[in-house]
Amino acid sequence: MDNEKFFEGLKERNVSRRDFMKFCGMLATVLGLSSSFIPKIAEALASPGKPPVVWLHFAECTGCSEAFLRSMYPWADELILDILSVDYHETLMAAAGHQAEEILEDTIKKYKGKFICVVEGAIPTKQGGVFGMGGGKTFLETADHVCKKALATIAIGTCSCYGGVQAAAPNPTGAKGVADAIGIKTINIPGCPPNPINFVGTIVNYLLMGKLPATDKLGRPLFAYGKTVHDQCPRRSHFEAGEFAPSFDSKEARKGWCLYDLGCKGPETYNNCPLIKFNSGTSWPVEAGHPCIGCSEPGFWDSMSPFYESL
Repeated sequence: MDNEKFFEGLKERNVSRRDFMKFCGMLATVLGLSSSFIPKIAEALASPGKPPVVWLHFAECTGCSEAFLRSMYPWADELILDILSVDYHETLMAAAGHQAEEILEDTIKKYKGKFICVVEGAIPTKQGGVFGMGGGKTFLETADHVCKKALATIAIGTCSCYGGVQAAAPNPTGAKGVADAIGIKTINIPGCPPNPINFVGTIVNYLLMGKLPATDKLGRPLFAYGKTVHDQCPRRSHFEAGEFAPSFDSKEARKGWCLYDLGCKGPETYNNCPLIKFNSGTSWPVEAGHPCIGCSEPGFWDSMSPFYESL
């Protein structure tokens, strides 16, 4: 690759070429690509082209941004911020008030039809959306104004995908996911919070292929949400290998190993948690002994609770 400036920037952060290539290898694995794509991913990441990004915050806890900023590599967030031109992000930007709103308007005007809009949080819709406001506009108005001018909208986190906790019964604000609230098609990266690498993989797919990844009927990238947690769970593989018991269907067989009877929602939850894990690939809830709560599914929280009762 010719972009030595990019690697000099990594070196300043004490990131070696070897570490960077390992990161690219991990992304290739997540995307289901062969090792021959590793140099291509590295080249795409080092490319000077920076798609402009507008990152909107609505009804949420900022946990998705926090998960991204504290992602599995200490420098991954900085890497993505170098790859992308994040022109508007309320958590990260120094500007505030009218100055921030001017930046938002200038960005969507300058890059109309060319910027990527990332949305975090649900959108209240009852009573005209008055239950969520910023800059003198409702979240509903802002989403309609900004998202419909974007090249693509990525909903990050279950709240922006389906409504999440904000839409839990009785849902007095009428909170909805972005697509449902304003009637557009979105790429959905659900989870509470989602694993940052699924968002990174979606961006890399765009940089590498020139298009957003293939999705399921719910708009979730197939590379991350194509299989159930149960189908990928190591605890299940031990079952089927006959190491603990011959049949998952037997309650006695599951006793002491599988967490299904403790309320694990893995059989109805689509996510790649067992493969990529969290915290530098250290662990994930089921490995730590806690049942999956189905946080990447529509209707979470209501559809998956009570969490400690089996389906």
